[in-house]
Amino acid sequence: METDRFDVSTPLAREIANLTSRRRALQTMNSPLPDRTRIFTVSNQKGGVGKTTTTVNMAAAFAKAGARVLVIDLDPQGNASTALGVEHTADIPSVYDVLIDDFPLADVVQSSPEHESLFCAPSTIHLAGAEIELVSQVAREHRLRTALDDFLSSSEETWHYVLIDCPPSLGLLTINAFVAAREVFIPIQCEYYALEGLSQLLGSIELIQKHLNPTLALTTILLTMFDGRTNLANQVADDVRSHFTDRVLTTVIPRSVRISEAPSFGQTVISYDPTGVGAISYLEAAAEIARRAATNEHDKEAQA
Repeated sequence: METDRFDVSTPLAREIANLTSRRRALQTMNSPLPDRTRIFTVSNQKGGVGKTTTTVNMAAAFAKAGARVLVIDLDPQGNASTALGVEHTADIPSVYDVLIDDFPLADVVQSSPEHESLFCAPSTIHLAGAEIELVSQVAREHRLRTALDDFLSSSEETWHYVLIDCPPSLGLLTINAFVAAREVFIPIQCEYYALEGLSQLLGSIELIQKHLNPTLALTTILLTMFDGRTNLANQVADDVRSHFTDRVLTTVIPRSVRISEAPSFGQTVISYDPTGVGAISYLEAAAEIARRAATNEHDKEAQA
């Protein structure tokens, strides 16, 4: 075996051997495509948890596994658009035009140089004022959902995943994301105060379910910025798993310089450092999400 060439008596050698083994496993790992479009809103009202990083890297990982993926950048900062290498200057048609001026979503979607099956509806600086402008709009909470439903129903292509990156606050933009989505995906960093504000987010999800989108469900939690060498990271991971049990992915995303560097080059870590631990971890997370859904569907059919 390839790992036989390593002296695994040192921590570095063990890490290299482990990464080599994980790369090999990914090559044979099955990532079934969903039967219908899965629409996630990636949300956490606490900033700095790796929300946008998770959105773009999960999207790239799904695309690499053979899925057709759309990222909707609903954050006025436009970081997801930057990381996916799409234009989002002030004169580019964007999500703002969809929400405020009823542009068809198809008119603003751009292909990402990351992958041939990865696309992005970009954010521009105009989105910063959208919170105020949405107040006077008809059906203001449903505008993204209406545009997305029209886009998916009229598209000749099959879309497997839609990931919506929203701001770290609960305003009309985030509410539009919750109403448009079917699933909530929460990244939680393995650091002190990790669970701070989470009860508020869960309360917001319950309100959305009750009043605006009864089909919305919290299905996926991903632990990010994990450093297994520290007691704190392991304690946070244990706390999150005890609270949310089977909604927490087994895969964790490690703290990694490469993951942090990638956006400055207009890339995800999947293309920036494709053989590194960050890329491997996101690819494993994408495969786990795909397999879990396939298993759940199989179980439902067996019970029927």
